[in-house]
Amino acid sequence: MKTDTSIRNLAFLGDYLPRKCGIATFTSDLLGAVAKRSPQTQCFAAPVNDPGGSYRYPDVVRFEIEEQDIDSYRRAANFLNAGKVDVVSLQHEFGIFGGPAGSHLLTLLRELEAPVVTTLHTVLLKPNTDQHRVMQGLIARSTRLVVMTERGRVILRDVYHAPLAKIDLIPHGIPDVAFMAPDHYKAQFGVGGKKVLLTFGLLSPNKGIEHVLNALPDVVAEFPDLVYVVLGATHPHELAARGDGYRLGLEAIVRSHKLEKHVIFDNRFVELQELTEFIGAADLYVTPYLDEAQITSGTLAYAFGAGKAVISTPYWHAAELLQDERGVLVPFADPAAIAREVRGLLRDETRRSAMSDNAYNMGRKMVWSNTAGLYMRSFELARRRKVAAARESVPVNGFGYRPREMPALNLDHLYRMTDSTGIFQHASLTAPNLAEGYCTDDNARALILTVWLNQLDESPKRARALGATYAAFLDAAFDPDSARFHNFFSSGGHWLDERGSEDSHGRALWALGTAAGRSQHWELRKMTERLFVQALPAAMDFSSPRAWAFTLLGLDEYLRQAKTDRLAAGIREGLTGRLMAIFDKVAEPGWTWFEDVLTYDNAKLPHALILTGRVTGQEGVYERGIQALRWLVGEQTSQRGQLRPIGSNGFYKRHGSRADFDQQPIEAQSTVSACLAAYRATGEPWWREQAQRAFDWFLGRNDLGLEVYASQTGGCRDGLHADGANENQGAESMLAFLMSLTEIRLAQAPMIAVRRAGMSASTTQ
Repeated sequence: MKTDTSIRNLAFLGDYLPRKCGIATFTSDLLGAVAKRSPQTQCFAAPVNDPGGSYRYPDVVRFEIEEQDIDSYRRAANFLNAGKVDVVSLQHEFGIFGGPAGSHLLTLLRELEAPVVTTLHTVLLKPNTDQHRVMQGLIARSTRLVVMTERGRVILRDVYHAPLAKIDLIPHGIPDVAFMAPDHYKAQFGVGGKKVLLTFGLLSPNKGIEHVLNALPDVVAEFPDLVYVVLGATHPHELAARGDGYRLGLEAIVRSHKLEKHVIFDNRFVELQELTEFIGAADLYVTPYLDEAQITSGTLAYAFGAGKAVISTPYWHAAELLQDERGVLVPFADPAAIAREVRGLLRDETRRSAMSDNAYNMGRKMVWSNTAGLYMRSFELARRRKVAAARESVPVNGFGYRPREMPALNLDHLYRMTDSTGIFQHASLTAPNLAEGYCTDDNARALILTVWLNQLDESPKRARALGATYAAFLDAAFDPDSARFHNFFSSGGHWLDERGSEDSHGRALWALGTAAGRSQHWELRKMTERLFVQALPAAMDFSSPRAWAFTLLGLDEYLRQAKTDRLAAGIREGLTGRLMAIFDKVAEPGWTWFEDVLTYDNAKLPHALILTGRVTGQEGVYERGIQALRWLVGEQTSQRGQLRPIGSNGFYKRHGSRADFDQQPIEAQSTVSACLAAYRATGEPWWREQAQRAFDWFLGRNDLGLEVYASQTGGCRDGLHADGANENQGAESMLAFLMSLTEIRLAQAPMIAVRRAGMSASTTQ
């Protein structure tokens, strides 16, 4: 069946006229050109208002976004989703969106259902941390990316690792104007019979106009009839930050050189018709910009496409556009070179005319009618990708979710983070943070991981040996006098607390019970069994529900081999009763949970009831665990069907707002583990699917579309912020990923064995 990918509703997001900026002009021109080329497509705009800005937009504007109001971005996403938009054309430039480096935009993109084609008007070679984070989020959330130069495409690939397959190279659009001799327009501006040099655009210090002014005395000495027109208002951001100081400084240079009769400052933002007439009156066009990294210049594109001979500094757009005798390049901030080239071109009319012809001929490929066609092709590709992505959700061999490819087991970062004492708790990027030392929480998790790794045939022997190190740390952390564990241990060799938290004690019991119940090494099994028995009674004094849950998980493992331990069985019964009591007290329709708030490691609470209820045959316990986990999974699933863990930046209170960030890897891991337990208990494939969805959060199926797992290092980033990933790769995050990967592979092992047995049987028949 042929797929319908026609675009009926197309939204343009960016600044929009009458706002006075280049992006507003571009967005307005692009929308108009696309609407003219594809009249069957409904085109509308959703512009961004600068702080305090209020504009009388045309009717094509249907929604306005307030730059610094993050809720406005969410409302914009809801508006676009409700309107069933087929594609969003986004114009991106640093400085027009709110938040650090414009990170509020990511909030909109995260909620948006339609595919996004993003035109990058700036591609920074050396971004700062915030800019790099936002660009990575933008690249991940965009279906296709548009750049206007080959250099932009290369930087996207090399600096941001954007896939070339999703990048389209589309030149800056220009109006289609007839080629006319400059004298046709000069009289209307009062410069008839003169040589006209032109620069236009919003004024700011990076434009380098002072260097043209300093070049003029040498030019005027040879061409006394020359006039330099500087057309454009001061940039609104420059005006707000520093006033009109730059323009006043330029006027002072004019006076110092006595050039008042040769320089005209026209302090206006002019409409397109008048602008094309100004360009038409110019004999030469000059762009003396000072920033090499300028990847796009609309003013250059307009003058070039009108057939003007151009003199420019070698910023990236100019260096690419003006090659092959289509213009002249001069060094940055070099008045002498500018003067030399202006004089040379004014003397050599033949060369100037040939340059104009070359520019005009190439410019025909850039007119808006052609550019709009290229954009429509990009929009269609994005639309088809959305349709293809929808097809990925169909069942695969009875499995209702198409999982990401499972990564290989990489333990390099585990080895890097572990020394003879134990595993360091934090990292600075990928390097262990020695100053933060060690903790019982992470060494307990690491011990569980090594026990699980022992059950995988292909796990390295070195990883198995690490279990003894982590168990020894727990042994040293236990204080027999208080029967409690310390938690924090310094790199200098001393404990930093009198006793650890209840949760750290519970995690230690979970780890010790796991090793006692599953370890294949007799010595480790006996040591952890002894320590578990010593540390277990303290759990009855705890008030933390998560400490109860961790302890119940440990008891489930321990009682596999110690079935006659009545004390342990009694403690299990007591802690189960406590979890049941708080659930029955708090849970109500719409809030099927144990507490009035969802905080951290949430899935461990229903996980404990599912395991305990199943092994003890208590149907009510088991059912409450399943009920609570099903509700939690629903609360943690985004509209796109991806895991959205409760954010630690505020959590989620009943009858209150929820925090979507900072999303922590431990939430994905606990969800994977609990859903696998539910699958083993019920046999329902839906639970296996939810476990896989939670695991795929690590691999990029998340709100930001960013991989949290760092495959190159074997580590895992320390969570997702609203504007990007935390690039530190600490122990908790790494262990969350490795535990999730290992547990899923262990769950798959029986299925693999069955398939292999079936294949063997079929080959012998």
